[in-house]
Amino acid sequence: MEITHAVLDSPVGPLTAVATDGMLSGLYMKDQRHRPAQETFGVPTDDLDAEPFATVAAQLDAYFAGELTDFDVPLNLRGTPFQRRVWAALQEIPYGETVTYGQLAVEIGQPTASRAVGLANGRNPCGVIVPCHRVIGSTGSLTGYGGGLECKRYLLDFERKNRGTAEPALF
Repeated sequence: MEITHAVLDSPVGPLTAVATDGMLSGLYMKDQRHRPAQETFGVPTDDLDAEPFATVAAQLDAYFAGELTDFDVPLNLRGTPFQRRVWAALQEIPYGETVTYGQLAVEIGQPTASRAVGLANGRNPCGVIVPCHRVIGSTGSLTGYGGGLECKRYLLDFERKNRGTAEPALF
């Protein structure tokens, strides 16, 4: 198994992109909660033309320019089957919209699992690209976010502004 990483600049600070066997397996913010130890990120590279880093960098640039709403970077996410179901459901939340933990639990067919959904959401290894920032509390409040609430607020406001709506929609 080959693991490499590169640090990418972004409006939310440096993002560490981790690749496992040539596919994106993590995208971590600088002070992210549940960030794995640096030594697990493998060999550092400055070659941003290498895959998957070229694609990740290009898609993040387009996202932060307001030109991309859906990422299609090939992912190699490692987690429990339940976590992977939650992370797959996160990728179905439309750009600029939000859902509650309870709604996400219903979406994956486990309506009483909102707390477990929250825990899986917090362990999302690929922030921004797997949009865990689009999940909010049942009252509409901004609850925890691995990159911090200010970052979550920035991403939601950014998407809302680029989508052209006044408030994030619930579905």
